[in-house]
Amino acid sequence: MLIRKTPLLGAALVDLEPIEDDRGFFARSFCRQEFIDAGLDPLVEQASISFNQKVGTMRGFHYQRDPHAETKLIRCYRGAIHDVIVDLRPESPTYMQHFAAELTEDNRTALYVPRHFAHAFLTLADRTEVLYQITPAYAPGFGRGLRWDDPALGVEWPTEITTISEQDATWPLLSEAAMQVR
Repeated sequence: MLIRKTPLLGAALVDLEPIEDDRGFFARSFCRQEFIDAGLDPLVEQASISFNQKVGTMRGFHYQRDPHAETKLIRCYRGAIHDVIVDLRPESPTYMQHFAAELTEDNRTALYVPRHFAHAFLTLADRTEVLYQITPAYAPGFGRGLRWDDPALGVEWPTEITTISEQDATWPLLSEAAMQVR
């Protein structure tokens, strides 16, 4: 594995280092000790899959409030996504900044999302499948969100949003509501 820092403090991209032969390749996609050595939380309590039928499907921005704030490792196994995270930690030097990466079945890159970050993605291909490794396990009642099109975030999406849940489309703008992370 190759762990690369992003411009947002604590977030990282995780690339595979495949060992190839005539059968294909073998690569480690997660290693507890390598995560610890890179300063990342290696604990995984839950894994979830998001299947998305059509290109242009938006999911997010989502985050969990304390004491159930989530750390996530996101990898796209089929199709492609434009994956975006926002730092919601007021004490962070990268507070309210965002970072975007294209995660695809071809590049096999994962995005490590620290606690107190909001996460969203937009599908770039039909029949896109995304794997989440998460800690802690999801806790109903602690989920919150940001609007995908909030001008205060300044996120530019690479294609039209054609499918979005009512909840994700109607989160309040930052200017309309106090954000509660902790």
